[in-house]
Amino acid sequence: MSLIERQEDLSEDITDTGDNDNMKLVPVAESIRYRKRAQSAEKKVEDLTEQLAQAKSEATKISERLSDIEAERKLISKLAAAGSVDLEAALLLARARMEGRTDADLDGVIEQLKKEKQYLFGGVGGFVTAKKTAGVKGSAYGGTNNQTVLEKAAKRAAKTGNRTDLQEYLKLRRNFL
Repeated sequence: MSLIERQEDLSEDITDTGDNDNMKLVPVAESIRYRKRAQSAEKKVEDLTEQLAQAKSEATKISERLSDIEAERKLISKLAAAGSVDLEAALLLARARMEGRTDADLDGVIEQLKKEKQYLFGGVGGFVTAKKTAGVKGSAYGGTNNQTVLEKAAKRAAKTGNRTDLQEYLKLRRNFL
């Protein structure tokens, strides 16, 4: 092999040391392999940069969602503490009024909601008191005393064994006790 043929198989690799006298000859195949490795590394850097950008955008979205959930939880707890009877309706109304406001206005919005929509909140002190529903009138069973009416219905259900009488006794028991 002659010197000219050997030089065709070699390429020049210039090392930047300041002087042009330092040139190193590298085989062409090796130079191509280095170039492909460098291109592959650059492609990986681009892919990783893109993945990093996607991860950052997802982290931002998740962070925003978390802050929204925390604000909603805070609003729900304040509405519950205020004695909200219908928490979902109160939450929707409060959210609509809170749009564009800060958390500092939360108490003011709840107070305004309590004044304007009193039916959404409980009775005295924010506690909801159970109201007794109208039961069966005692006069239908021969007396005004609730205990005697209940006793009569129990005796009647035990004596007849009829399902209707048993159901009537259970209904009276639920209403009077």
